[in-house]
Amino acid sequence: MDDKHLVAVIDFGSQYTQLIVRRVRELGYMAKLYALEDLDQIHEPGAVILSGGPKSTTDADAPDIDFEWLQSLNVPVLGVCYGMQLLNIKHGGSVKASNKREYGPAALLPEACAGLYQDMSASSQVWMSHSDTVDHLAEGCQVIARNAEGVPVSLQWGETTFGIQFHPEVTHSHEGRTILRNFLSCAANLKKFDIGDFKRQLIREIQERVGSKQVVCGVSGGVDSTVLAVLLHEAGVNMRAIFVDNGLLRKNEADEVHANFARMNVEIETVDASERFLTALAGEGDPEKKRRIIGGLFIDVFWDAVGDAEMLAQGTLYPDVIESASNAKSKASVIKTHHNRVERVLELQAQGKVLEPLAELFKDEVRELGASMGIPHDILWRHPFPGPGLAVRCPGVVTRDRLDIIRECDAIFIGNLKKYGWYEKVWQAYAGLIPVKTVGVKGDERSYEWATNLRAIVSEDAMTADWVELPPALLRETSNRILNEVKGINRVLYDISTKPPASIEWE
Repeated sequence: MDDKHLVAVIDFGSQYTQLIVRRVRELGYMAKLYALEDLDQIHEPGAVILSGGPKSTTDADAPDIDFEWLQSLNVPVLGVCYGMQLLNIKHGGSVKASNKREYGPAALLPEACAGLYQDMSASSQVWMSHSDTVDHLAEGCQVIARNAEGVPVSLQWGETTFGIQFHPEVTHSHEGRTILRNFLSCAANLKKFDIGDFKRQLIREIQERVGSKQVVCGVSGGVDSTVLAVLLHEAGVNMRAIFVDNGLLRKNEADEVHANFARMNVEIETVDASERFLTALAGEGDPEKKRRIIGGLFIDVFWDAVGDAEMLAQGTLYPDVIESASNAKSKASVIKTHHNRVERVLELQAQGKVLEPLAELFKDEVRELGASMGIPHDILWRHPFPGPGLAVRCPGVVTRDRLDIIRECDAIFIGNLKKYGWYEKVWQAYAGLIPVKTVGVKGDERSYEWATNLRAIVSEDAMTADWVELPPALLRETSNRILNEVKGINRVLYDISTKPPASIEWE
């Protein structure tokens, strides 16, 4: 692929960094993320964006950049959060620790609705996440926006170098898209982004990397692995698609997966390893250990099933990558370990045996890619399902009885979402088990049973999420059915937590 004239996003470790790439693509331009160690791979970019990051510019080990190299590119530059603070220092200014950490919504007040803030409101909500603030401004630096307290939150150096203290890439910044569009308008001849071109590029890369090797593709029935399997099928590589029943699936899921792949004329093999997984998880309640057990055993089951297969393909998406922060080059803080980023997978990666063609994409982009290959709408719009399955919806120890309770509660909840026409309005929904027993009354007798938590969220990318205000009638019917039909539950709760601070799953 010719990387000239794209938007180079340089990663300083923010949890939102890949969102910048996505927003640029949404505006119709090609963008690519680069680690600081890979700057030599940037050739004639059309623009550069410096991301935010968890470090302070005052830290001894703060990430840095070769400023002479950056200036030599002679292209528009935008510094976001940490990126702005770094630019201010490089231009001769200084940064200091703020009296308080600013995290959450804040008011943006542009000095003028022009330039970077063309077509903007006089006051706009933006999303802040920082503990440092600009102290001294270098000569020639222009303040182009402030917050409600009059503190500079946006700077400009020269004609096309800008800094913003906030995150325009998250949806909480209401006019962030406009800001990014205004910045990109400063660049000339930016490379366009098109999902059809991206698909053709992926197919070429798969064919070149795989060659005549056999690829084992793990399929779960979810959107990601389904699109991956169809992509490999379309690329014409030697593929075996294997479905592992780990005993942690939703109700009737195995049958649905087989039926869906039959509709797409993709043959899959099934390995029933449910007993192995449940035995391995017996007595373990630590969420990180549970994820590692499941991820490691999944690889064992795979390689036991396929013998000498030369490559493993995974439907890993970027949120999985950045939340695990398992890439040695990443500056991001670890949030949780994803099942496809456990030690065994990393070992295989080091050997060049892991293929992850979707690892730079978000869920909506994967759906768009799938639609371009003719995958049916109902399959593409299945809700996301975590790789560790129901284990992360069962805090604490996983048992067969607890899993059965979750399956029944979940089936009722999802069924009612479809009945009321809310399934596709919701990005993800599920029922989980809260491992706390409470007193209730059933049939004039005292009950002492578990509680179930219902969760329904909207999100664009899994990096941030908000809870859904479902119709009371839907919730009432769901609660009544669960309390009457599911043995072991006497309390139904609805989770109204956003991400952050909560994660989408409970573990």
